[in-house]
Amino acid sequence: MNPSLVSRSPRLRAQCGAAAVEFALVAGILCTLLIGICEMGRVLFYWNTASEAVRLGARTAAVCDADAAVIKTRITGLLPLLAASNVSVTYTPSGCDSDPTTARNTCALVTVSVTNVSVKTMIPFVPLTLTMPPLTTTLPRESLATSTGGSVCQ
Repeated sequence: MNPSLVSRSPRLRAQCGAAAVEFALVAGILCTLLIGICEMGRVLFYWNTASEAVRLGARTAAVCDADAAVIKTRITGLLPLLAASNVSVTYTPSGCDSDPTTARNTCALVTVSVTNVSVKTMIPFVPLTLTMPPLTTTLPRESLATSTGGSVCQ
């Protein structure tokens, strides 16, 4: 027989393993909290990247003679989480981009926006789907009449 078990009182024997159980309960909550903090950081990273993608798209649309398909391709290339259906490119005044021969040189402003983007988290026991707020950037026309536009167009 084990002498250490004989020498312990019954009260101490009842406490055997209590620390392990307490640690397991606290560690589970702590790990979930830490993973949640990391996931919120990931969601904020996506939000910031989407904001930068919208700015890049608006800049490309304002400087280059590129249609909406090219702008959407550049934006979705920067953040694959975005779909082309989430991105909209509009020129002001309305209809100024309809005639390709004028090369959008009558446009005054370009607006690029991203809407309805959802990010699914991987938090254990608490699966969340967070929707980003709509992101919009409007820039004035610069050189929409030219196809070169510098290095930003390539």
